[in-house]
Amino acid sequence: MTTTPERPTSASFAALRGQLHEAAAEFAGGQDVLEGILLGMVDDVDRAVAEPLEIFPVCHHSPASALAMARRLREKQPKVVYLELCEDMAPLLTELRNCRLPVAVQAFASEIDGFPPDWAPLSVVAPITEASAEYQAIAYALDTPGVELVLVDRSSDHVFQWDTRQPADGETHTAEAEAEAGAEPGAGAGTEPEAALHGEAVGVEIGDLRPRFAELEEHLLRHGKVRHWSEWWHQYVEVPLGDSDHDTYRQVMFLIGSLFRRLAPGRGERVRVDEDRERYMWTRMREHLAATGTDPADCLYVCGAFHAASRVDEFGVHGTGDFTISPRTATTWQYGLIPSSHAAIEAQFGLASGSVSIAATEWAKNLKRTRVEQYRLEGQSGTKKPSAKKTTAKPPAAAPTPVPASVPSSDRASDRASGPASDPAPGPAEDRLTGFLRQPPVLHTLDEAELLGWSVDIVRAARRSGYLASTADAIAVFETSILLAAMRDRAKPTPYDFQDAAVTCIEKDTVPGRRDVRRLVEIMMGGDRIGQVGYDALPPLARDVHDRLAPLGLNLQQRGVRRALLDMASRPELSACSDVLWMLRRLLPPGAARTVMGERRLGERSIQESWDLSLGTHQRALIELGYEGVSLEQVLEQRLRRSAYGPQATTAEVLAAVEDATLHLGGRRLADELGTRALEVLAAERTVDGAPAVLRRVRGLLAYYRTSEPVLPPWIESFVRAGYAHYCTLLPTAFRDEDATVGQVAAMLGFLFSMEGLALSLGCDRTQLELAVAQSHPNDPAKTALLWAAQVQLGTLSRAELRGRCDELLGNPLVVPSYPRYLSGFVHALEPVPGLADVVVEAVSNAFGRLPDPVLLPWLPTLIATLRSNAADLAPLIVREAGRIFPARLAALDAWVPPWHAQPAARASLAAPTPRGAALLPLHPETCDAVAGLLGCTDGWAPTDGPTAGATAPTGAALLFTHRATCDALADLLGCGDPWTSVDAAPAAPSLTTRHPATARAVAALLATP
Repeated sequence: MTTTPERPTSASFAALRGQLHEAAAEFAGGQDVLEGILLGMVDDVDRAVAEPLEIFPVCHHSPASALAMARRLREKQPKVVYLELCEDMAPLLTELRNCRLPVAVQAFASEIDGFPPDWAPLSVVAPITEASAEYQAIAYALDTPGVELVLVDRSSDHVFQWDTRQPADGETHTAEAEAEAGAEPGAGAGTEPEAALHGEAVGVEIGDLRPRFAELEEHLLRHGKVRHWSEWWHQYVEVPLGDSDHDTYRQVMFLIGSLFRRLAPGRGERVRVDEDRERYMWTRMREHLAATGTDPADCLYVCGAFHAASRVDEFGVHGTGDFTISPRTATTWQYGLIPSSHAAIEAQFGLASGSVSIAATEWAKNLKRTRVEQYRLEGQSGTKKPSAKKTTAKPPAAAPTPVPASVPSSDRASDRASGPASDPAPGPAEDRLTGFLRQPPVLHTLDEAELLGWSVDIVRAARRSGYLASTADAIAVFETSILLAAMRDRAKPTPYDFQDAAVTCIEKDTVPGRRDVRRLVEIMMGGDRIGQVGYDALPPLARDVHDRLAPLGLNLQQRGVRRALLDMASRPELSACSDVLWMLRRLLPPGAARTVMGERRLGERSIQESWDLSLGTHQRALIELGYEGVSLEQVLEQRLRRSAYGPQATTAEVLAAVEDATLHLGGRRLADELGTRALEVLAAERTVDGAPAVLRRVRGLLAYYRTSEPVLPPWIESFVRAGYAHYCTLLPTAFRDEDATVGQVAAMLGFLFSMEGLALSLGCDRTQLELAVAQSHPNDPAKTALLWAAQVQLGTLSRAELRGRCDELLGNPLVVPSYPRYLSGFVHALEPVPGLADVVVEAVSNAFGRLPDPVLLPWLPTLIATLRSNAADLAPLIVREAGRIFPARLAALDAWVPPWHAQPAARASLAAPTPRGAALLPLHPETCDAVAGLLGCTDGWAPTDGPTAGATAPTGAALLFTHRATCDALADLLGCGDPWTSVDAAPAAPSLTTRHPATARAVAALLATP
């Protein structure tokens, strides 16, 4: 590391150097490292004060820094303000006047080039509050004619170029890690939703001033009798510097920055980055001075106190270093403003909860007490219009006439005082540190009115939140605050003392409401103020969204939930709003646009919808959406393409993109393109992990296209053809693969069997499926049962043989423990072979009827857990089939005999059950002939036996046995509730003709042929 060579020290701080030398000799016993640190701190202050370009050190979100900045700007009236902020964020600062602070300036990049892919998206935020020195400088520079604002810190691209995380281990960014490692106790603002307003962005702040030496911070907190760093800074820096003059403020801040810099542990990566930032900023300032010819005396450099005490070669306008700034990468950055909050700032930088709110309160009190006029951007949202007239920067001061060294200092002082400007020429600075460090602490008198007001307000807030607080608690809080302040050597209670006293006196064992007393105090002290980006500062996409939702008549920029009612039947113009809301629901986080009533699926659109909208609360997400495009349709299309063409895209994900494109964008162009991509991804897959999702989405798309299009799209025909061959090829392997679940194999069979008709019409060969099933030899019981179901569907295994195999399983004691897994396979088989529902019910019933209790009771939990985990979606099919087979009344259960337990003499009749209402056939021969003609049956009538002997029955009745579901549906329409009976048994259905003659005649008239 190269540092600036030691410059000649001035005599201004000679007395202070002598005192520090004596202190080092007394406490350290001679010259050592301590003396070097103490004297080096004075040298750093001397060097920074003597710099021709005035350096203004600040601390982030510090009311004292903001107050000193407002004073100095009105005194000096600089023509150029150099600000420590990412240089590429400069164009956004003019939009701050359209926002309500606090907000954050953001740089965002979703598509990166030059960084590891797993870093995407990249985001950098710089929060700005009204009680900050940087806002005072920005407001002064933007609203004062003739003043130039120059941002000199590294760009957002360089923030990540200098990142030290490794792509392999995914280590957190340095700034984030530092914030987490240095998080103060009580930094619990992250529990509030507002704490997540910055998302996962990397935070950059102006004036990060905190000890990096853990032992030093612990020492300061312990001896200062405070709980966290924010309280120490408020008590020992903010309050003493609140009324100090400009020179004292600068020297004290230089001293603190030098102390923390010299006590920073090691020479690690963070120190290297800090020094590179300082080289970067001084290089940019010297380039600007050389390009514009500006006099350094007319400039002001605003930076953190840590960087003000820099020792790099490039320091100062006469720096000797030659720092080379690396070019930016090819990453395309988008810029915008996003809402921020006090809680988000505290969470981003590890500050104590409520510290930023307390700082805002102190800022307002300091302005009222000192009567300093602050700077505000003209037209700033959420503020009153300033009454002061706009000022202009003073003309450049004439170059001072050199004064001979022999002239007494008093004469030189009088000459400077008589000059046109109030700023003295650069020269030896007066030592203000010695007096500041020697003066005793200022004993602020107790402000009883303020403390009483706080006590009454906190009790009132506590009662509203459910606490049983009373006037006695207010008195106790008042007295306890004074007591705690006295114990901590303070005459006046600070807000932190009051907070501790309120918790002590009011907080009980439990918190009755959503907020505890500590949080109530934070809200009372100023609350968690949440910023808002105005309409004019929004990106084009966000403005377009608000314009398209204007017919709803809601203030969607306001935080909170707004209920929107859309009746497209009476107001057709709201259909466009509905389209926007469904796209927002797809693109924004959950909760931004939540549907209460209504749905949108393929081929279905609601005529009435109800929405809960909170676009104001999720304004950051809407703004970041605007970085990706200028309209919702463009962003949605880009995201669908990105998901479909990603390296990890699966067939199910691409089909989901096809469905979203059809739902939200309409047209066939993008859907056909993504469908072709789905075909490519399917051909490249070698696993069956996504088979269930593929089956579900292909079925939905096929049903939609069959009802809305005259012909199927070419891509889906090719997909069915390729999917049939693909799954036939993978089927034997999936049956044997232990990683393939039974649900995935069932989905494969479901695709093959349900798409078989279309696939065969497109040229596929059924022999391929038969060979695939024949080559499958699973070891898993569930897959074995699934294979048996597939063989039944193909006709290579009869139902009687399947029942026999189930009986053998129950008769084998060695197989009984694994019988639930067989049942799981049978239940999954209902997906490809739904006609096996009666067999599954029979298998379950036989298990409960045949197994003894010592075997059944330990086995029952396994059965329930297996069905619940593996076949929860298909269980309703079993329940429905069981309801059809079992008697509907309890009285009939005792005499009921299961169909599969019928007498051997009735086996033949059970094999061919007579449908309900079969007696209607001979009563309405014309109707039966019409149905037989529709079904392709040309056989004549034949005589019947049994109770209807002598009558003729159509030979086409066998078709009803084959199509039992159709017969059941017709019987339900006719009101017949009788179960199926044997052919020889007398059905109860003939009574239908007596009970429903009009229905029978109507059906006969509809189906009769002319």
